[in-house]
Amino acid sequence: GLRPCDRPGPLRPGRLLGAVRPDKIEMEKGLVRWAQSSYWLDDLYTTVPDGQLPGTWRLGNRPNLTQMHAVAAKNIPDDTIRARLLDDIGNTKALTANASAAGVRVHTLPTRPKDVEDDGAFHYAVLGSSAASESGKPSPEAKRFLDETTGADRPRVHRNAVLLLTPSKDGLELAMARVRDYIAWESVRDDVKKQQKDGNVDPARAQTLQINIDKAKGRIPEAIKQAYSIVVAVSERDEAQAFKITVTEEPHFNTIKADKRARVQDTAITAEALLPDGPYNLWRPDETSRRVKDLAGAFAQLPHLPKMLKASAILDTLVDGCEQGTFVLRLPRPDGSSRTWWRSRPDENALNDPALELVLPADAVLADLAPALLAPHKLPGLWNKDEIVVGAVFEYFNGKTVVQVDRGGYSESMQIPKAEQAVVEEAIASAVAEGTVWLLSGPASILGEPIPAGVLNANSTLCAPPAPIAAAEILPENLKDAWVSDSASGLSIATALSMRTEKTLPWKTVRDVISGALQARFMEIEPGPQTWPCDFPSAQFVKFKVAAAGSTGGGGGMGAGGGLSSPKMLVAVADLEPSQVQDLGDVIPKLLEVKTKTGTPIRFHVRVEMGDGKTLPPVDAAQKANSILKGIKEDLQLR
Repeated sequence: GLRPCDRPGPLRPGRLLGAVRPDKIEMEKGLVRWAQSSYWLDDLYTTVPDGQLPGTWRLGNRPNLTQMHAVAAKNIPDDTIRARLLDDIGNTKALTANASAAGVRVHTLPTRPKDVEDDGAFHYAVLGSSAASESGKPSPEAKRFLDETTGADRPRVHRNAVLLLTPSKDGLELAMARVRDYIAWESVRDDVKKQQKDGNVDPARAQTLQINIDKAKGRIPEAIKQAYSIVVAVSERDEAQAFKITVTEEPHFNTIKADKRARVQDTAITAEALLPDGPYNLWRPDETSRRVKDLAGAFAQLPHLPKMLKASAILDTLVDGCEQGTFVLRLPRPDGSSRTWWRSRPDENALNDPALELVLPADAVLADLAPALLAPHKLPGLWNKDEIVVGAVFEYFNGKTVVQVDRGGYSESMQIPKAEQAVVEEAIASAVAEGTVWLLSGPASILGEPIPAGVLNANSTLCAPPAPIAAAEILPENLKDAWVSDSASGLSIATALSMRTEKTLPWKTVRDVISGALQARFMEIEPGPQTWPCDFPSAQFVKFKVAAAGSTGGGGGMGAGGGLSSPKMLVAVADLEPSQVQDLGDVIPKLLEVKTKTGTPIRFHVRVEMGDGKTLPPVDAAQKANSILKGIKEDLQLR
């Protein structure tokens, strides 16, 4: 039913009908294009879904929305398009999503290279339209961000820590076209609003206009996402490379990170990988030490290394390697001496000191040795049995020891660094004083106290500290040799315990068990000039006797009926502050859990004392206290 008319432009497809017998599909395509591009078809009848033909065709007597849009699009300045595009790029979250969460510093549309800091941290920048690049051809603007800081005379040092995302040139043109399309429709809306004031716009035309505006606006984010498909970074050859990524529903940063060409690594590296025989070639052949800051910063500077997302992870790896004994960390002092760390963690001040060095174990000399390392079975290959001689410790740190370390399924050789004998002796002395190891040297038995001069020598023996002794074990029925006429001295108890264990026990162990028996009310101190606790030379002068049943009331070592606890019980007794009583209440469920799991009875005895021991407390105070205590248990009363 289409006929030629006096407007030949719009009806060009109609002329085809009269000239030939057209293919139906081609004819429909031509009509669809005509409906979409005609300046004169009436808007009322052309509002149909994309790809479908209008049911009715009618030419109007005024320019339709399509013509108004085309005219508006031609009149929009390019600068307006670019400014609007920059706003839309900044609002496109897919370009930067997940980058900050990965520990990366994100820069959206930086205006100059210095906006991206050259500090060794990982930087991810989304550049503007002026940096548009092509695969294999990074733009000059993108290369400036990669190579410069404040200018060409200030080159960027940490180039391997910068990742740039730029639009492709084709994608940028399409994105600008989408923005132009949208702004043009907004301009048409302004014109239509003016016509509405004159009553010349019908509702159908206004509806068509709004549909076109919404469609145009919705196409912009996707066009921007597709446009930003070029990644610019430093290649392994130290050249600026540009490669194209496939844009999907995934955030751009995730796609870039997964692309092998980006060489981004977000997993930790091992300490062994940083050594001379590691895969990264960080050492010169003659080097035995390197600055920690140089090793940590190498991944941001050297292009053959992977791009590490978290610069701090390198430092963490170095610290972990020191704690594992893979290498030694050394901090030189101005006077020529130094501090060292091996199988221990440096303090934060040392880690932040630019002079901190990593030293290979074979070339290191320890100036410090942590006493805790001498604990039994702490160091690999040192404690092959329950006791060792001090000379074995000297030999262990002679700089020639190589031990096998279990790495979870396989063994690996580890060099033990050298330590001078004086350093080892100092560590042993501290370990003994701290109660980490027990020293036996002739008749001397030392634990938890300083070693007297001349006692420590290569033939001295180091042992694990003896196990605590239950308080009841020193009562007459269990340690008869210590008691004479129901009395025992500190020395006699120490001697009898040592004879039973066939080793001279350290005074600390004996002192602890005696103090425990006193706290448990198993024993009492006999009147005399010597106070308790005391040192070993005074132990012979302090005398003890078995506590009389019921003499101390319901103490921690008393049974429910007021008598002594069984010698086969372990008892914990202490004077508690009110706040500590509350803390005890908080942990009682955990103690009951131990009771349930092990099937071991646990009982609690409470002793409440009122008064200073010199003057009897006031009656009314005792009554008030008893009233409160009665609410807990009927017979819990002050008497």
